[in-house]
Amino acid sequence: MIDSNSPPKEALFYKKMDGQDVQCLLCPRECIISDGKRGFCRNRENRGGTLYTLVYGRPSVVDIGPIEKAPLYHFIPGHFRLCLTCASCNLRCKHCQNWHLSQKAFEELNHYSYAPSEIVQEAKNHQLFSISFTYTEPTVYYEYLYDISMIARENGIKTSIVSNGYINQEPLLKLLKVLDAVKIDLKGFSEKFYKEVCSATLKPVLESLLTVKKQNVWLEIVNLVIPTLNDDPKMIDEMCRWTKENLGQDTPLHFTRFSPNYKLSHLSLTPVSTLESAYEIAKKNGLMYVYIGNVSGHVHNSTFCPFCNRKVIHRTNFDILEMNVVNGRCKFCGSLLPGKWG
Repeated sequence: MIDSNSPPKEALFYKKMDGQDVQCLLCPRECIISDGKRGFCRNRENRGGTLYTLVYGRPSVVDIGPIEKAPLYHFIPGHFRLCLTCASCNLRCKHCQNWHLSQKAFEELNHYSYAPSEIVQEAKNHQLFSISFTYTEPTVYYEYLYDISMIARENGIKTSIVSNGYINQEPLLKLLKVLDAVKIDLKGFSEKFYKEVCSATLKPVLESLLTVKKQNVWLEIVNLVIPTLNDDPKMIDEMCRWTKENLGQDTPLHFTRFSPNYKLSHLSLTPVSTLESAYEIAKKNGLMYVYIGNVSGHVHNSTFCPFCNRKVIHRTNFDILEMNVVNGRCKFCGSLLPGKWG
């Protein structure tokens, strides 16, 4: 247990500047933080010229859920994970479904007290296969995430992050050494969208995707399709072409349905036809594993073998009804399917 009266942990990835200012180097914002102030993410505070993380050992959510909810469809399908998050985020997405966690400071939320080893023990107590850092942006509790992942690996427990990909290269490379899977939200495929909707930039996210792929850590991508904002077929086509050319045709891509939320509650649900059009664009660009999410019972929520076109994983929502992947291969034609299967 983390003592509530103990001092916060010194942050990683920052440098001291003139006077008592510091510059955080964790994410592309590279905030310059004066003494007594916090960075954009609200979680890293300068105290007398030393940068501290305020949320180490203090998660706001610890619960259990299916890996399909991440969504990660090629990462030991059907298993349950321990889900964890801390307060806040380094983006300001107007459509955030977890805004009540991501757009709050540490003091505004209730939190638990768990040392990294206790989180791993919690996963073992429930006989869970993995630990997933999700709901808000894992980057903003980097030190805690990293220490948990190191201990988890020592205990044979897998780890994954559900991330916006807005992180600098040095911390990302360090983190990938202790992770087993990464899901990145590619929120749109234009700088305009990222600036106006997320208060961020696209380029660092693309660099993160390239880095994860190059490091051979399992990667899946989600694109939440929002009516009028990122649903232009030309934008989707550009994103799919970039994905195939840079990440490979076997990288899973999930198109998920937007529900009116937070600052975009005036928009409508994404039409299923729009998602199906995005699916067809991705397939025409040669992507082999394309999914439609947040549409109950949709056929393209299941996994099909691209070689024999048989359904190898039958899903309904987050439940697996039939599994036809055996030792990483299609049960019907024997083709090797990309992913981590056990």
